[in-house]
Amino acid sequence: MLKAEKVSFSYKKHDSDEEYIVLKGIDIEVKRGEFVVVIGHNGSGKSTLAKNFNAILLPASGTVYVDGINTLDHNMLWEIRQRAGMVFQNPDNQLVATIVEEDVAFGPENLGVPPLEIRKRVDEALSTVGMLDYANHGPHLLSGGQKQRVAIAGVLAMKPKCIILDEPTAMLDPSGRIEVIDTIISLNKTEDITIVLITHFMEEAVKADRIIVMDDGKIILNGTPREVFSKVSELKRIGLDVPQMTELAYELNQAGISIKKDVLTIEEMVNEICRLK
Repeated sequence: MLKAEKVSFSYKKHDSDEEYIVLKGIDIEVKRGEFVVVIGHNGSGKSTLAKNFNAILLPASGTVYVDGINTLDHNMLWEIRQRAGMVFQNPDNQLVATIVEEDVAFGPENLGVPPLEIRKRVDEALSTVGMLDYANHGPHLLSGGQKQRVAIAGVLAMKPKCIILDEPTAMLDPSGRIEVIDTIISLNKTEDITIVLITHFMEEAVKADRIIVMDDGKIILNGTPREVFSKVSELKRIGLDVPQMTELAYELNQAGISIKKDVLTIEEMVNEICRLK
């Protein structure tokens, strides 16, 4: 679905011709139907990578493919954006209308979709994210989690094969985060939409099929949540946390209590502790 081959990208520093290299020869592939999480501290390049996957940014060198389409092909820009939708951190920056259903209709209208098809897509998208009852509400009356679900519905109405989400829960309270993550997981499992999620919350990353860890513009780890989070020392070295239960397993092993190091959930930890008896 998404492929990056030796992708590099740099920004020019403010008031200077000097360049700051953000991506350094990235090679990665995301398969159709996968749920992939990208983690890394601020400045690691994860948001820049996400914007390259949506052709908001274009690589300085290397190639990015979206469903087989080269993002450097300017004639295919709308096709790329339709196949890979983008959801940003602040939902208020993506809501453009005063009524929820009008906001969701904005994308299909710009694609030239016929009115009857737009009506169908809007209802289906809002139903999928559990917001159909709020179709005639003003977005300003919604909670943060509800606004983000409307933003996701706006992308869904464009019928994408892939959705890239750049820290969509960063500005939400715990209940709002749960709403949005449950929606993302449902889209992946029931609608077979490829998901690329950038997040700082390790408990969200646990639910992915695969985790990519970035540091200093490079991919340093790539594997299942169990494989990645078992490397506690390496993650701590680059300033990242691990899920609480993985942290506890690490500390217990450091204290001489031998349990599995790749524990991810409370249930797994309970089972490990009971096994010690």
